[in-house]
Amino acid sequence: MAPEHRLFSHSLPQSLWRAEVVKHQEAVLAHQQGISLYSLMEQAGLAAFKLLQCKWPDAMRILVLAGGGNNGGDALVVARLANQAGKQVKVLALGDLERMPSEAQQALAAWKAEGGQLELSKQLDWPCDAIIDGVLGIGLNSEVRAPLQALFAQVNQSGVPVLALDLPSGLSADTGKLLGCAIKASATICFIAAKQGLFTGQAPEYVGKLVFAGLGLSDLFEQQNTTAVSRADYAQLSSMLAPRTKNAHKGSCGRVALVGGNVGMAGAIRMAAEASLRTGAGLVNVFTQAQNQFVVCTGRPELMVAAVASDSLQQLDWCLAQASCKVIGPGLGQDEWAQALFPSVLSDDTACLVDADALNLLARAPEQRKQWVLTPHPGEAARLLNCSVAEIEADRIAAAQSIQRRYGGVCVLKGAGTIVAGEQGQVKICSVGNPGMASGGMGDVLSGIIGGLIAQFAAKHSLFDIACLGVCIHGMAADRAAEQGERGMLASDLMPFIRQLVNPKL
Repeated sequence: MAPEHRLFSHSLPQSLWRAEVVKHQEAVLAHQQGISLYSLMEQAGLAAFKLLQCKWPDAMRILVLAGGGNNGGDALVVARLANQAGKQVKVLALGDLERMPSEAQQALAAWKAEGGQLELSKQLDWPCDAIIDGVLGIGLNSEVRAPLQALFAQVNQSGVPVLALDLPSGLSADTGKLLGCAIKASATICFIAAKQGLFTGQAPEYVGKLVFAGLGLSDLFEQQNTTAVSRADYAQLSSMLAPRTKNAHKGSCGRVALVGGNVGMAGAIRMAAEASLRTGAGLVNVFTQAQNQFVVCTGRPELMVAAVASDSLQQLDWCLAQASCKVIGPGLGQDEWAQALFPSVLSDDTACLVDADALNLLARAPEQRKQWVLTPHPGEAARLLNCSVAEIEADRIAAAQSIQRRYGGVCVLKGAGTIVAGEQGQVKICSVGNPGMASGGMGDVLSGIIGGLIAQFAAKHSLFDIACLGVCIHGMAADRAAEQGERGMLASDLMPFIRQLVNPKL
């Protein structure tokens, strides 16, 4: 690909914002800087046009989809610039362009002044090399209406590359929720500030390659506004992975006690335990069903594996008392054995990670603690909040925050764009990872990673930061494993890459 143009960057801001904040502050900051909103629209259109040229330099027939708002105005600027560059341009008017905001009206007038025409068709009936999506923008909060639904489907089925302006039309800028349907972009150029919905929910499937154009206002925007939501960044978080002291020993590197692996589920607790070892925990104890004892330690003799029965918990209680971190849930089940072990693990305030069926047990008898990390997938999150999975996925950020408020500690809501919510109201979104992670055992590995990190670093760092680092390591390890292909990737394939990532100098 051609080098990045100075008007845009593939480097994304850390801070993430709600659409209403950006929309309001855009006008405020433009006024402070003595910039007209139309001039800002011109800059946005120019940045988008330069990106179009960089990504698809041979595209000569450009179809521009222009809605009735400022997003449509941005698209009309792109249309005019493409026309000036000698490209064939067709503009579909997908709203009442005559009633656009004043700055968009100027863009419309400039397009018409150069002989530009508007087509009223809502059909994709013109052969084109690239499509500009300027239909709905960041203000959409209701479902896409029927005429546009058919057009969006045509766009998605066309095989033509799409450049979305600010965000793909039909996607919620705040939640990443699909508002009925959306245009699937090949690339999206985000203006002024990064919108939080671009990084979670359905967004990863629709955004394509995300680039950023600050339009000269991004630094001032961040200086004058505050947000609790940001991207989880391994480069920043890995500072806690300092080299060990020369006199380090296993006792100084933390002890993880993992409880789980019910009948037929030995693999879950084994993968979690090995992930704790690979993350650097000095000692790892596993407590499981008697028939799993040999299976769990086979091939990984470094694990200390003990059988535990529901009517004999003395050994479990003693070992739990020695642990720096406890992990309960992988392969736990919800039978009498699981129900007997669950309160023993939570009998004191040692830092604890709760996952899988342990979360389902918690949902039955909710309680609140500070010193734990809860790692639900959307189904478990729905049970924790007594709602539907659809409600969780409709606003993943709000769901993670609700779980954190109800249960305390830190909530890690797994999925595309994993959400980490902390007790100070802070939220991190982790955008690494890939669809190859859609296989059994990935969540168990994450539990082991975070458990191993807690055991080593809870004395110096917050559970929130540790959880964020663990999520980054997990996703990045999966991305490295996926270099050999996403389909067929196993949770255990992450192990060698976990070891690399917890040693950032390697």
